[in-house]
Amino acid sequence: MSIYQEHILEHYHNPCNNKILDNATNSESATNSTCGDKIRIDIILNNNIISDVSFSGEGCAISQATASMLTEKIKGEHIDVLKKMTKDDILSLLGITLSHTRLKCALLSLEVAQKSILN
Repeated sequence: MSIYQEHILEHYHNPCNNKILDNATNSESATNSTCGDKIRIDIILNNNIISDVSFSGEGCAISQATASMLTEKIKGEHIDVLKKMTKDDILSLLGITLSHTRLKCALLSLEVAQKSILN
């Protein structure tokens, strides 16, 4: 098993920021209709800084690990960092090549997080 696969499994089994933020200023959720993955992202914004962020949901190792990694990446950052993130940023976090179907799993948390700050 590659170090990247181990990293993904570690985030899947021991996710960071896996909780609901009751005092979130921004929240959004979505389901991947292809496989049934569900992700909710809660963000607390203070002066356009992501002071706290969390996720909750259920799904495959890729969707859940990506949500964990993404929340770690954006916590403490200006919302512009999140707004500018792309598929390539997510693939860089994961460190592996994904099929088209698995790519949808990986991008779900980014799409939900970006949507939450636009609403």
